[in-house]
Amino acid sequence: MKRLVVIGNGMAACRLLEELTGLAPDLYQITVVGEEPFAGYNRVMLSPLLGGGTDEQTITTYPHQWYRDRDIRLITGSPVVQIHRHRRQVITAAGHRLDYDRLVLATGAAPRQLPVGGVDLKGVMSFRDLHDVRTLLSLPPGRVVVVGGGFLGLEAADALVKQGHDVTLVHSRGHLLNQQLDEAAGHRLQQDLEARGLKFVMKARTQTIEDNGRGAVTAVQLGDGQRLPADYVVQAVGIVPRMALAEQAGLTVNQGIRVDDTLQTFDPAIYAIGECVEHRQRTFGLVAPLYEQAAVCASHLAELGHRRYLYADSATRLKISGIDLVSFGDFSGEGDTLQLSLPGSYCRLQLCDNRITGMVLYGSVAEAPFYESLWRNRTDISAVRSSLLLGEAFCNLPAPGDDNQENLAA
Repeated sequence: MKRLVVIGNGMAACRLLEELTGLAPDLYQITVVGEEPFAGYNRVMLSPLLGGGTDEQTITTYPHQWYRDRDIRLITGSPVVQIHRHRRQVITAAGHRLDYDRLVLATGAAPRQLPVGGVDLKGVMSFRDLHDVRTLLSLPPGRVVVVGGGFLGLEAADALVKQGHDVTLVHSRGHLLNQQLDEAAGHRLQQDLEARGLKFVMKARTQTIEDNGRGAVTAVQLGDGQRLPADYVVQAVGIVPRMALAEQAGLTVNQGIRVDDTLQTFDPAIYAIGECVEHRQRTFGLVAPLYEQAAVCASHLAELGHRRYLYADSATRLKISGIDLVSFGDFSGEGDTLQLSLPGSYCRLQLCDNRITGMVLYGSVAEAPFYESLWRNRTDISAVRSSLLLGEAFCNLPAPGDDNQENLAA
């Protein structure tokens, strides 16, 4: 039986194990090494966990018994510290020496640190893993400054308000989720979150985090001179692929661990998947591409290697209870814009050459699958353009290849 070692036990690694044991349950003796002291859990659910909407048992989607049922050896709380490629062996911090025939790197990504003074003070933390959530849940109510107006920052800020904290979010741009939303939707989102008690400082950059003289946070100083008193600071300014281990082993790295379309590194015995990789000059942070990478990688490990990974954009959704938001595509290119703004909802469709290139739905998102299908299939919408904002029920599109124009909506 061949030996497979998987470094990492996050969502990409767990999906890989699920796919592989389904395809070839008896091909490998599998060992998984996780840095965190937990079985596999759903990182997407950390925001509801922080907000009190779920519990640790519920988000543990791959409990210890799941590994035992598949004869997978799981080592937790002891990260791999060295890879000996020529000996095909990895060494953990606890001294385990694990030989492999195939190795998968699923080391994930680390939270990006603010490039300012004071990030090492007591009370400065990130929102990235289960340990972070436990730390945040242990804090007595206080003044929190969240830096970053992306998905993680917003989800953390909303959850902390629910926990009784006085929360101010600092964002460097003019509207929230500026990479996913247009200005109109971003402002709607801000207004809805302000109604929940969240405060915002926009178009502001963190200059330094002040020390209270005892090694703890006392305030955040902004570049425009504003001073925000704070007991805690949460950094939510992006992620950085964990690639140091691969680099030390002599693998090719750039923005991440470089892989080809089979998720293989230049060493044919070593694959990499998830947030740690760079594929065709792109890195990843959403769940959908990670799962697709896991499926492709599993097919090759199972020696059924006919699949290739080709990135496809994914729709993004905000995980804040009571706020429905879906977006995909691009709003910066040329083309036409269709918009429908109502008191409880907002829809924007970006068009180019009679095809949808971007979408924002806020409030009412029931039509998201319809628009996403048109986007992915590059469907010509010229015949239903006038009714497109009304949704699928008002758009009688022909079947692919159907030249009969009589059934098209005016």
